[in-house]
Amino acid sequence: MLPPVLTRRIALAGLAAAAVGGVVPSPAPAAAPQNGQQAPGFYRYKVGDIEITVVNDGVSRMPLVDGFVANAGKEEVQAALAAAAMDTTVYAGPYNPILINTGSRLVLVDTGTGEAAFRTSQGFNGRFLINLAAAGITPEQIDAVVLTHYHGDHINGLLRADGTPAFPNAEVLAPAREHAFWMDDGEMSRTGRPRVQDGFRNVRRVMAGEVLKRLRTYEWDAEIVPGITAVGTPGHTPGHTSLVVASAGRSVYVQGDVTHAPALFARHPGWHFMLDVDPVAAEATRRRVYDMLVADRMLVQGFHYPFPALARVERSGPGYREVLVPWSPTL
Repeated sequence: MLPPVLTRRIALAGLAAAAVGGVVPSPAPAAAPQNGQQAPGFYRYKVGDIEITVVNDGVSRMPLVDGFVANAGKEEVQAALAAAAMDTTVYAGPYNPILINTGSRLVLVDTGTGEAAFRTSQGFNGRFLINLAAAGITPEQIDAVVLTHYHGDHINGLLRADGTPAFPNAEVLAPAREHAFWMDDGEMSRTGRPRVQDGFRNVRRVMAGEVLKRLRTYEWDAEIVPGITAVGTPGHTPGHTSLVVASAGRSVYVQGDVTHAPALFARHPGWHFMLDVDPVAAEATRRRVYDMLVADRMLVQGFHYPFPALARVERSGPGYREVLVPWSPTL
């Protein structure tokens, strides 16, 4: 209860306000209509003199099924997701293509799921072109698209929803070994795995027509664009490739799908993802690359890491743990 003096002062103040304005105004409602839309998903950082823009394409929403990890039970996978405070019934995997601005070239690394996926996924993915526009970049400005491998979430964005090229002024650079595998009719006929067969059909759909005319293959251990060197990281697919972006004494390792969700495949590097074409080779690659990232304290950009998907890696028990780089308001 307020002291009598304060109570009297409050009453007198109210009377004075009423005398001046006639009435004492009641507080205005503070409610505002809900927006219902997510903020644009892009983030920039510098590697020496190179500017990198991470442009989120959304997330996948895959029901967690038996065989999601070929050599671990569903219960083990659910326990790992629970330990990371993630949904244990659905695998939500982010998609994070990046743009590399060298000052003379504007290079897109991987494309996301494509414009058509925005409708079919009800907006969960297919968001790359929307977020690209929010970042102030047009598809016409991109002069090269570098592909790490030929899975749909990395190549489908080469096409608009109507089947025309999404990046009309860009050449398409693809790993020579990757292109040779997926375009080989013999390899397609020999696979007995339905998901790999689906991959072959999708590659033939996308890597055709105008896209194929613009294609140039590249080899491993070569600088494919000034400041960008290709590194062979096979297993997830036969020609799977990572990139090292380097400038002015700094570098970042762009790992593609060396791991998918780090809460699963960095913590458990021996787990074999259901989409690995050669899971044994993928595991060997993962351990080799992550041992190097730990030893060299090298930044890593993960396509399926939580946005903005930039981290350092440290050892954690029998596996590894990503330490996401803090958001910065400046480059």
